Amino acid sequence: MLEAVIVDDEVKALQSLSWELTNLSDEVDIIASFTDAHEALDYLERNTPDCLFLDIEMPAMDGFQFIKNLKNKDFPVVITTAYNQYALQALKNEAIDYLLKPIDTDDLQVTISKIKKYNTKNLTIDKLEKILLNFNAESHSKKITINTDGKLLFLNSDDILYAESDGNYSTIFLSDGQKILLTKKLKEVNNLLPDTSFFRIHNSYIINLNKIKEFLKTDGYVVLESNHKIPVSRQKKSDFLDML
Repeated sequence: MLEAVIVDDEVKALQSLSWELTNLSDEVDIIASFTDAHEALDYLERNTPDCLFLDIEMPAMDGFQFIKNLKNKDFPVVITTAYNQYALQALKNEAIDYLLKPIDTDDLQVTISKIKKYNTKNLTIDKLEKILLNFNAESHSKKITINTDGKLLFLNSDDILYAESDGNYSTIFLSDGQKILLTKKLKEVNNLLPDTSFFRIHNSYIINLNKIKEFLKTDGYVVLESNHKIPVSRQKKSDFLDML
């Protein structure tokens, strides 16, 4: 169930929109509604709904001014209006969707799907960011023995930045710039590394969590201390969360 807030300056329009949202879908729960834009802003500064349904034409503050004044923008905004000329402007103001009154059932279902997708994506990103920020940086290093080129290499795990897959081969990248080519699949390399400080963040990459410098949420990359950018796959985000 999506917890929604509605802002519309006309009482009858507010009641009508509430009725449409709750009767056209069993997935929307109206937790608050406002005819006063300033009261709505105050409420949204202290509360974070799953979505906001916002009217455009309001006398004291129009919908686009309302969006600009929002301090808390951790939820998707859906523009609702009886006029269709605002669609492009709505998208430019970072609204997730645009609903024309009276609301069509099919259009509403499409909007709900967009809201769910937006919230799921941002929930995962927020959790991942929190994990990265709170990751215990204490050393969990140990010597790793690697058999390559007829010799055994004993590596300190703290010296490893990341490992990259190349089919049946893998390459380990070290902090000093060295590269070690292995005749092992990345899965085998993963088994050699301590899971307290290494994670397979992508099908093609294993990273040393202690070497992360930045997490680019929008782009879906981590940047290591060496400035290497490593992609974070959608599938591995969930695995990453499950690891902890």
